[in-house]
Amino acid sequence: MSAKVPNPIDAYVGSRVRTRRLMLGMSQERLAEQIGVTFQQVQKYEKGTNRIGASRLQAIAGVLAVPVAFFFQQDNTQPLNTDGLGAINGLEDLSDFLTSKEGLNLNKAFMKINDPSVRQSVLMLVKSLANASDSLTDHIPQTANISASLRN
Repeated sequence: MSAKVPNPIDAYVGSRVRTRRLMLGMSQERLAEQIGVTFQQVQKYEKGTNRIGASRLQAIAGVLAVPVAFFFQQDNTQPLNTDGLGAINGLEDLSDFLTSKEGLNLNKAFMKINDPSVRQSVLMLVKSLANASDSLTDHIPQTANISASLRN
């Protein structure tokens, strides 16, 4: 028996619920209490394994103080488009990043940058750092061995 794969839109909407909840510093338990479900149900909504009904989505939007359209927007001007979202694994990676402490802080700080050229420079910097860390990965075992031998 194979596991049911969540619909990409359900997973995306769930990730938006999780992102907004974390932006507000709200626990799954508190959101669940506010909308009349268990925190396990909120977990399933956020992962996209359970679909969120229209009335429940309206209630979630009210608690999280956003319009329902927030859960379907990829940016402030475009409705949800699943092109380029890829497989569920890609969505999980994005959701994991955006809901991590570092990802959330990076996203908040980046969104405060109004100058498009500065945003582009930040993006180029992050890509450079990522490429540099990829090349350093080959040297990590040697460094770890040196550190271990220095401690002994």
